[in-house]
Amino acid sequence: MRRRLLAAAVALLLTGGAAGSAAADAPAGQPVRPAAASVEVPSGVSAGVAVFDRENGTFTEQLNSGTRFRSASVVKLLLALDHLWNLGPDHTVPTADRAWLEPMLRSSDDDAADTYWSENGGTAIITRMVSRLGLQDTAPPPAGYEDYWGYTALSARDTVTIYRYLLDSAPGPVRDFVMGNLRQSTRCASDGFDQHFGVAGAFGKPWAVKQGWAGSSYEKGTCGPPRAAAATRTAGPVAAADVDLTRPALHSTGTVGAHDRSIVAVFTLHPVGTSYGKAYTDIGRLTRSLNVPGAARPAGWWYGTWSERVNVRTDPSTGTSPITRLPAGVEVLVGCQARGEEVHVPPYTNDWWAYLPQYDGWISNIYINSPDNKMPDVRDC
Repeated sequence: MRRRLLAAAVALLLTGGAAGSAAADAPAGQPVRPAAASVEVPSGVSAGVAVFDRENGTFTEQLNSGTRFRSASVVKLLLALDHLWNLGPDHTVPTADRAWLEPMLRSSDDDAADTYWSENGGTAIITRMVSRLGLQDTAPPPAGYEDYWGYTALSARDTVTIYRYLLDSAPGPVRDFVMGNLRQSTRCASDGFDQHFGVAGAFGKPWAVKQGWAGSSYEKGTCGPPRAAAATRTAGPVAAADVDLTRPALHSTGTVGAHDRSIVAVFTLHPVGTSYGKAYTDIGRLTRSLNVPGAARPAGWWYGTWSERVNVRTDPSTGTSPITRLPAGVEVLVGCQARGEEVHVPPYTNDWWAYLPQYDGWISNIYINSPDNKMPDVRDC
């Protein structure tokens, strides 16, 4: 049974099959990628962006790069660097610290951040790191919120400075430890959020990322098994000074390309009530618009999805356990499509499946925003 929902057709027009409009002379059945453009900020989104090309020593993108955002989990970079600042002469990271730092850097573990924040002086950590790295916009959480490490103020240009210190000035063992863990960023964060948005979704490896998110409207546990909401110190009810603490935040930072050629920092705020999938999609579109030297852009067609917690499976059937689950309504990169098990979601039926290369898994086309069972522009696997 073919899907004929008007909403699906409209969604296809909005999200598009390929990333951008097709050129008239493009080969049939091939994805089309637009030329690199200046920052394209989706409607309703506030953004601060900086892209630094380390090879040429220049910024290729800057948009509101000095604007302060609440850092959310991006501040964990500073927590880690502060804790490792006074290591012994060989700068070896102790095994006991690895047990805390690795999940904090790879999976954005909040318990580790709480521990380092309380044991190392809280706001004094930020004050120390501002002085040590010469940060221009970074500031501790506002008065009354000293325990909320995620309320630390941070800008895109300061984030570039942090990564430049890590790559060019930090002791070798510290650099290798921190960057090595960021290269092993897990798709599912410790709190169950899918954290491979922005840089991790827009570009092929090699990349290293530290992401951040905070928003009361974000659904809990967007990937992996369903999880109970965990207590966190990264969200609160009010705004203070020039840092917006109210709107949902989603940030993507890291390095892209061989030898960490480009440093990318993307900070975004979204309208109150925005779902995680919508914010995930919007920061993805923004990041894909950036001029990032050395970046590899994955081939495929970007499509929107519908329904909540759609299962991604190892083959085009429901007989295997899910690899993960998609954030509700997120846009995904489709590599190809193939016939598989027939899926029924009344009143719809579909036996076509989409292969998602960034997940190395499959979802039923029944959850793709397309007017037909088979996507019209996507090649067969």
